[in-house]
Amino acid sequence: MAGNDWLNSYLEAILDVGPGLEDAKSSLLLRERGRFSPTRYFVEEVIGFDETDLYRSWVRASSTRSPQERNTRLENMCWRIWNLARQKKQLESETAHRVNKRRLERERGRREATADMSEDLSEGEKGDPVSDVSAHGGESNKTKLPRISSADAMEAWANSQKGKKLYIVLISIHGLIRGENMELGRDSDTGGQVKYVVELARALGSMPGVYRVDLLTRQVSSPDVDSSYGEPTEMLSPRNNDDLEDEMGESSGSYIIRIPFGPRDKYIPKENLWPYIPEFVDGALNHIIQMSKSLGEQIGSGHAVWPVAIHGHYADAGDSAALLSGALNVPMLFTGHSLGRDKLEQLLKQGRLSKDEINTTYKIMRRIEAEELSLDSSEIVITSTRQEIEEQWRLYDGFDPVLERKLRARIRRNVSCYGRFMPRMAIIPPGMEFHHIAPQDGDLDGELEGNLDHPAPQDPPIWSEIMRFFTNPRKPMILALARPDPKKNITTLVKAFGECRPLRELANLTLIMGNREGIDEMSSTNASVLLSVLKLIDKYDLYGQVAYPKHHKQYEVPDIYRLAAKTKGVFINPAFIEPFGLTLIEAAAYGLPIVATKNGGPVDIHRVLDNEHCKNYLSKIATCKPRHPQWLRSEDGGESSESESPGDSLRDLQDLSLNLKFSLDGEKSGGSGNDSSLDPDGNATDRNTRLENAVLSWSKGISKDVRKGTEKSDQNTNAGKFPPLRRRKHLFVIAVDSDTASDLLETTKTIFEAAKKEKAEGTVGFILSTSSTISEIQSFLVSGGLSPSDFDAYICNSGSDLYYPSLNPEERPFVVDLYYHSHIEYRWGGEGLRKTLVRWAASITEKKGENDEQIVSPSEQLSTDYCYTFKVQKPGKVPPVKELRKLLRIQALRCHPIYCQNGTRLNVIPVLASRSQALRYLYVRWGFELSKMVVFVGECGDTDYEGLVGGVHKSVILKGVGSSAMSQVHNNRNYPLSDVMPFDSPNIVEAATGSSSADIQALIEKAGYLPG
Repeated sequence: MAGNDWLNSYLEAILDVGPGLEDAKSSLLLRERGRFSPTRYFVEEVIGFDETDLYRSWVRASSTRSPQERNTRLENMCWRIWNLARQKKQLESETAHRVNKRRLERERGRREATADMSEDLSEGEKGDPVSDVSAHGGESNKTKLPRISSADAMEAWANSQKGKKLYIVLISIHGLIRGENMELGRDSDTGGQVKYVVELARALGSMPGVYRVDLLTRQVSSPDVDSSYGEPTEMLSPRNNDDLEDEMGESSGSYIIRIPFGPRDKYIPKENLWPYIPEFVDGALNHIIQMSKSLGEQIGSGHAVWPVAIHGHYADAGDSAALLSGALNVPMLFTGHSLGRDKLEQLLKQGRLSKDEINTTYKIMRRIEAEELSLDSSEIVITSTRQEIEEQWRLYDGFDPVLERKLRARIRRNVSCYGRFMPRMAIIPPGMEFHHIAPQDGDLDGELEGNLDHPAPQDPPIWSEIMRFFTNPRKPMILALARPDPKKNITTLVKAFGECRPLRELANLTLIMGNREGIDEMSSTNASVLLSVLKLIDKYDLYGQVAYPKHHKQYEVPDIYRLAAKTKGVFINPAFIEPFGLTLIEAAAYGLPIVATKNGGPVDIHRVLDNEHCKNYLSKIATCKPRHPQWLRSEDGGESSESESPGDSLRDLQDLSLNLKFSLDGEKSGGSGNDSSLDPDGNATDRNTRLENAVLSWSKGISKDVRKGTEKSDQNTNAGKFPPLRRRKHLFVIAVDSDTASDLLETTKTIFEAAKKEKAEGTVGFILSTSSTISEIQSFLVSGGLSPSDFDAYICNSGSDLYYPSLNPEERPFVVDLYYHSHIEYRWGGEGLRKTLVRWAASITEKKGENDEQIVSPSEQLSTDYCYTFKVQKPGKVPPVKELRKLLRIQALRCHPIYCQNGTRLNVIPVLASRSQALRYLYVRWGFELSKMVVFVGECGDTDYEGLVGGVHKSVILKGVGSSAMSQVHNNRNYPLSDVMPFDSPNIVEAATGSSSADIQALIEKAGYLPG
């Protein structure tokens, strides 16, 4: 374009770096040129991108001979620069908008929560101090253990722990985990977390009072990995076993337990594991139950020894630990290691990927939801640093440092928190064992002169492997040890080393970037980083100055630190963000000065003592309120599901008569429930009193029937068995969310017909799982000509209530399992939650400008003690369930909202309650294996639909059946169903639209659940 010479002047003003074209390769660092660089200032401060490509393009454009082509190139460069600057401004605007929106939501939620708790602190307002403190993970002066800082204190602490025999479960799902020769750096999933969890399990198993530690992970039987990862069990040998002789037992110690789930012959990255989490949970649940019974026989006098805590590491394990904690009713701990929201913020700031692209690549929204659920379920969240709490966890809806301090203050004053709960953040820096670190002997200068040029035969082999890269191996070594991951920022380190000539003359650079066979065999992300490193080495001509060995063994890492120390070198961790930085402690232990990022844990590293981590860890566990399955008592003879004696039947009835409430519906007869979170002990006492009065007359009458039955036991031994599901070979669970009751009735009769023979023989039982109340279910049974005894159990109100058919249906047709309520009532908000929901329902009508009719209205008649039900008059105008869940989390209310019945009803139930969790409860309570269940679902359903499909049970998807209007509700979730539903699982089969009973029977026979 003629007449555009001003473009060259404009570009020269902002891109001219000073030297001529012949000196274009000279460094751009300010300290080397000694003057201001317009290029670096404009590109870094205004645009925010690397200037190298821009400068190279400008040089080529300026040297073009044709004036027209030169002007065209220069004009294109102007537009390119303008576009880059616009992109940066847009990113800054989006970030500011996102931060401001989050701040406003947090402040509004905090105001509403504070308003609910702003009444005078009178005696009537005071809750139960013990229950409130334990529910929040609070620690009193009596339970808080002092810091152990002397040998005498350590011995006294150890003696106080010897009487305990704790069982601890750790979970770390992804990566390749084994006890010895860990392949750290093999890929992004096998890094520092693998070493941390293995050494934590090993160290905990050596602590006084700890009998057994299980580290649960994935079993990988792929030909691409070593066969050791396919072994179901691996014992972790303790480092020092001299003091463990008195504690050793048949099953004591630390073990890696590998649970098979997902594709059996594939090693898949963590981003693709999400759909298979329910299958892992079911397998882990089976292991824990069997191990608890085994430990009970060894050390529990016949009573099951349940885990004192389940500790999830990373988001996927946190999601699993939450489900296991709810199924077993035991405390949960969580460690994030790295957090999804923080990673999302960093990726958005880089501007290379959109939010949708980030989610597609990293499944980031599913990961964030798992971390939010971990916050909902955890008693304690263990962090390595304060920075993780103040700058990372505060990004989450479920944690507000300001509100947390207010709740903590109310707990200290023994004042109710109105159903609000916040997990306790505990800072426990990772520990390290120092006994294997040998101090340096002799004169380092003398050793350098004699050894480095020509290593002696006794030197570790890894030394020669590193020093073969160097022209002058006697120079001090800059050591970096990290896998080739973009967030480790290795390329910036190489670039800085290459641009600083004095540094290159002074030192060598050693990069230990994991293990690799060939670049083509690496993951695309790791290969990209490694290629960038190699290109930078070539660009700055760093041959002979940078070492990047292909292989090293885990046991050789200490030798690498020693080599760097012998050269009087330095260790650097240049990561963008480092959650803690265990390598920094290791390097310092070998006498290396350390240089680290200021973002994350390194700023909090002051001192780490041998095993101090484990002592702090156990002291935090001691503050958790003990929880475990409460029905397994010495007088409970129904613990085993295999006994078929008449006496066992009588014991079952006695147990149920004391611990189950018998009624028609169990729904509220008055107001919308009591606040069980404020005075749980009082509620429990009141419930027991009502229970004893309600079952007194029933138990007298039924005992006579049982005695008559036992006299005729030779005719029918199992006639009095209760509940009947315990003697079934298979259970068919009907969890179809139909549009109408008539559709559900038709589907039910079709399934009954498919198993008609087995139903008559009693080998197959049925469970009805629905969002309806028990009264609605009774009406459904009556209208369809069905009997309550046609089903062995009824999962009602979206999984918040569990009923069985009564043995005396003429008087009371159903029995409600109160033990199930003890399982799910953890962190139930009670009256405080109900008030917030009512206020939310009113605000929806105001926002939509509906003056005549409420969009959402509470239903006292349909609500129960553990399910607050709301009628939705206009499903198209209600916010998606993710928005309601977010609103409640911001106010520290932990619950599980579910849109159901074609979007016309909203059920809000406890956070760990669901229809899928009810099935796991039946396994824990009655011993019926999940693998013997068949769950029938429609093509779509309520918003808890996804939890019913995954797992070890068989799932039959009835095509063309289900709530048609719910598809729109599912579209409003944070992540697609494909991120959580394993459509390629062999446990999932599909029945074609309009399948008859014969077609369904054929499907089930093919799966092996019915004889062919």
